[in-house]
Amino acid sequence: MCGDLRAEDAGDDVVLMGWVNRRRDHGNLIFLDVRDRSGITQIVLDKEKSAEAHAKAEAARSEYVVAVKGSVRKRAAGLENPNMSTGDVEVVAHELLLLNEAKTPPFSPAEEAIANEEVRLKYRYLDLRRVEMQKNFALRSRVAMAIRNYLVSEGFLEIETPFMTRSTPEGARDYLVPSRVHAGHFYALPQSPQIFKQILMISGFDKYFQIARCFRDEDLRADRQPEFTQIDLETTFPQQELIFGFVEGFLKAAFKEAGITLEPPFVQMTYDDAIKNYGIDKPDMRLPAMVSLTDELTPELRETLKIEQTLPVLGFVIPSVGELSGTARKSLLSEIRGGFGDSGLDLLDVARLKTNETFAPLAAAIEAKVGVVADDLLVVVTPKLGTPAMWNYDPQWIYKRVGALRLTLAAKYADKHKRFEQTGTAADFKFLWVTDFPMYEWDEEHKVWNAAHHPFTSPHEEDIKAGKLTNDKGAVRALAYDIVLNGTELGSGSIRIHRQDVQAEIFRSLGMTDEEAHERFGFFLDALEYGTPPHGGIALGLDRIVMILAGATSLREVIAFPKTAKAIDLMVDAPTPVSDQQLKELSLRVATRS
Repeated sequence: MCGDLRAEDAGDDVVLMGWVNRRRDHGNLIFLDVRDRSGITQIVLDKEKSAEAHAKAEAARSEYVVAVKGSVRKRAAGLENPNMSTGDVEVVAHELLLLNEAKTPPFSPAEEAIANEEVRLKYRYLDLRRVEMQKNFALRSRVAMAIRNYLVSEGFLEIETPFMTRSTPEGARDYLVPSRVHAGHFYALPQSPQIFKQILMISGFDKYFQIARCFRDEDLRADRQPEFTQIDLETTFPQQELIFGFVEGFLKAAFKEAGITLEPPFVQMTYDDAIKNYGIDKPDMRLPAMVSLTDELTPELRETLKIEQTLPVLGFVIPSVGELSGTARKSLLSEIRGGFGDSGLDLLDVARLKTNETFAPLAAAIEAKVGVVADDLLVVVTPKLGTPAMWNYDPQWIYKRVGALRLTLAAKYADKHKRFEQTGTAADFKFLWVTDFPMYEWDEEHKVWNAAHHPFTSPHEEDIKAGKLTNDKGAVRALAYDIVLNGTELGSGSIRIHRQDVQAEIFRSLGMTDEEAHERFGFFLDALEYGTPPHGGIALGLDRIVMILAGATSLREVIAFPKTAKAIDLMVDAPTPVSDQQLKELSLRVATRS
């Protein structure tokens, strides 16, 4: 391979094949950099030693496909290239074959960066030749294999589930496939293998996994694609800790492929604590948590400072921001207050308090509680008089609003605190398990409670016994958990409902009649009546894991043939209209939307 040759290979005769990365013509000497996915080797074509090969090299251009026979030799002293793994050697060509020509490409795969992403996606076969992309997909292959090997070693069976199945909406729109045989009927592409993997547990397979393709018709962004790959697993008779152990094990194996040594077990935190300390259910723990200052703001102080008596006061720091000028501080305060809008939240100017003899002790207490050190930016958020305790039925809205501000300022001053910079060590990766998610979430638009995870997630048994399924849905905790990395949700899972009576009760609690439940999930409810063992599992996004390990900013960098933000494949120009004959065979007619 072109990237294999080293100084110790000097004197060997070799055959190399690949693409011309660059060509440099020095008259009697022509240099071709020949590239394959392993790397690049410099080929020397000397007119005096091989006139025929030299003549062919005169015709060669970038991206021509060539084969070379020649001898390896060390480069002359001072002519080594330290930026190439093969930079100590070159191959003196005896023969050169031009296996195929190439049009002048719209961009060169030798370029490190191409600004126009649409051009990259249209000519994806050229884009994928770039060294960076080749590295990404070699990493993806190794990561997938490491995960597969680990799970097999733990007794998991790899079992495939159908691509064409029944439409059972799971929060996003299904991609539908019309049936030619059954006119007017449709299959759906799976948003996840959820029901099938539970059926496999009922079928007695004990431990299942699959690196599964999934499909969701939803609005796209940098970390979302209409088709994606997840690491899906399910096991019987688990406690949450058992599943956590399996996931930590395969993540350790996966990260090892990128040269990162993880040290499980990972930190665990309940959903309520995550909201209380970080204001979000996927905390980025690379920055300090929020701190409650509720006790420091006594009723007397609140009355004087015009702060609502019963609502939380929260503070946090962004480290190492440094001293801001008066103008910069005023601009920042105005920006933050503008972001609060009419919510009722405000900022407490601690710097100003320090200049007032009456409030100086409060300022000192706040700084001590939050843990301010030199150059830190301290932010304290207070509720003004009349601020509502709930917003859109959410009693935790203040924590979430302050948590969002924490992340906004962390991004704004990232070049100051440098907590997001990569060092190439395990310290770059802050993993976290978030547990005990709410079972239900309120839909303000339709005035109904929906399943926060999915309707097959088991509630805590004590919440069932306490009657909260019907009397206090907002307080019901699910046996659901997320694995979070640096503020990104990598995966979600839960202990499932394994009893038909409990599953039926959950459907009823979601406003679904027994008839509706049987219409949508009849086969699954039937299966639950035939000796279903307790079971649970999880699914993690493989694309997202590889994206993080590759240091990429978009899933499109680690998916071979991705779609654009408008769900278009520019290379094959899909989607496209189909012929009237095809539509007729499927008993379909396209109607123009009014």
